[in-house]
Amino acid sequence: MPRIYSLAYLTSNTCTPPQAVRLAAELGYAFVGLRLLPNMTGAPQQFLIDRPDVLRETVAAQRDTGVGIFDLEIIRIGENFDERAYLPLLEAGAALQAKAVLVAGDDTDEARLTDGYARLCALMQPYGLTADLEFMPWTAVPNVKAALRIVSAAGRPANAGILVDALHFDRSDSTLDDVRAIPRELLHYAQICDAPIRAQVGRDFTVQEMIHAARCERLLPGEGGIDLKGLFAALPKDLPISVEVVHLERMAQWGQAEWARQCLAVSRTFLEP
Repeated sequence: MPRIYSLAYLTSNTCTPPQAVRLAAELGYAFVGLRLLPNMTGAPQQFLIDRPDVLRETVAAQRDTGVGIFDLEIIRIGENFDERAYLPLLEAGAALQAKAVLVAGDDTDEARLTDGYARLCALMQPYGLTADLEFMPWTAVPNVKAALRIVSAAGRPANAGILVDALHFDRSDSTLDDVRAIPRELLHYAQICDAPIRAQVGRDFTVQEMIHAARCERLLPGEGGIDLKGLFAALPKDLPISVEVVHLERMAQWGQAEWARQCLAVSRTFLEP
């Protein structure tokens, strides 16, 4: 069965939502990911919520091309989390027939974080969206074990999920055995990219370096040192792949379309030898 590939927001971050859909169709991606809420105040995003004209244009692009919306970003669960504040995102997701929402955990009180995640899953269920908790080493969900612990303590709702990003996997203390231990029903998609590893730089990465790499300077599969072969062998072979390879300097040099084309071609070659 052929792999399913989604054009991640970070790989197409100069595109509006309808432009991303049409670019994905042109290049051979089956889905796109959209960032309809910023990952921090004032950060870049795509504007669609409360913009009915953009929603109509995006739905029209989907209808014309057959390209779907896979994931939406981003919900962050912090200390004062109110899941109902995200209803506009969920309503947009339903209108776009999206599949998943990326969730980050920031609340260092794990019991409160777990409760917030459980409430979010309950709110999201009628919208047909999964709540995919992404572990990131600088957040309150730093590794696979923490993500699985939180999802399990939340009662493992039917729409719960855990998102494995190759970069965060490598820079956390997660192991391949940890990845293999994630129940299949919690895995809805995974993100591929590459980057230098600790052994190549001779030291641990600072938090600032990890965040910079994640948001600005990822490498194409095979260009870094991440054990991508091992990671994707540990994940289900039919798992959809979000191609999340942002490199701002090279994207500016190559242009958005050519960069997204290269990202898909290299990812396919790497995963489908």
